[in-house]
Amino acid sequence: MSDISSLLDRASVRLDTAVDDWRGAIALAGELLEQRGATSAEYTRAMIASVEENGPYIVVAPGFAFAHARPSEAVHRTAMSWVRLARPVEFGHAANDPVTLVVALSAKDRKEHLRAMRELATLLGSPETRAALDAARTPEEVLAVLAQDAPGSSAEPAPSAEPATEAAADSRNKILTVCGNGLGTSLFLKNTLEQVLDRWGWSRYLTVEATDTISARGKAKEADLILTSGEIARTLGDVGVPVKVIENFTSTTELDAALRELYDV
Repeated sequence: MSDISSLLDRASVRLDTAVDDWRGAIALAGELLEQRGATSAEYTRAMIASVEENGPYIVVAPGFAFAHARPSEAVHRTAMSWVRLARPVEFGHAANDPVTLVVALSAKDRKEHLRAMRELATLLGSPETRAALDAARTPEEVLAVLAQDAPGSSAEPAPSAEPATEAAADSRNKILTVCGNGLGTSLFLKNTLEQVLDRWGWSRYLTVEATDTISARGKAKEADLILTSGEIARTLGDVGVPVKVIENFTSTTELDAALRELYDV
């Protein structure tokens, strides 16, 4: 059984349902979590409030929104829900709208869902897998696709295994990935970045930490750079290190290019 399968069952998958707007899409995903007893209605309201306060940063890839809020008493257990919309809705994201897929996460803490997040980021980063998910006709077919391994990456060839640039020589050996809550979209970005670092052979030299906006301001001086969404970058402002906006949090190609630019590879 995959780690995603331990958090998502057929009753939590809703396909081709129409909603009026992005609030309705998140509300439907939250309702599925509530029906499983994973959350209370308060958590659904918190997911919607997070977008109202921070903007559409949860739209982490073209057509895909990852709804979540901070761990709280409204979360009874860690779970996921999956909503594919009959009609796309606008979240207000400049690059990734409109959205057709909303996945919601309820997390009891910052640890137990990490492997499932890594699986999901890898699967949704594969165009072939995303196409199969979009074509799935039943919840069972969705779960079957998610249980498969994603096809291999076609990113650019890796650079030298050992960082030898001037920028790397002055490195603090840490990159921060940042979102509003520090456990949802920032983990998507962390997982995709770590795939690139693994392929490059740089994982031994650089660590990646997913964190929230408040903590990121204090931790920025410990890092070489920050990777985040446009909305969160504007919230952070000037933190004394480069802040790079990433549009597609599941794209190893975009992260590969960002690292090459920032480390002058």
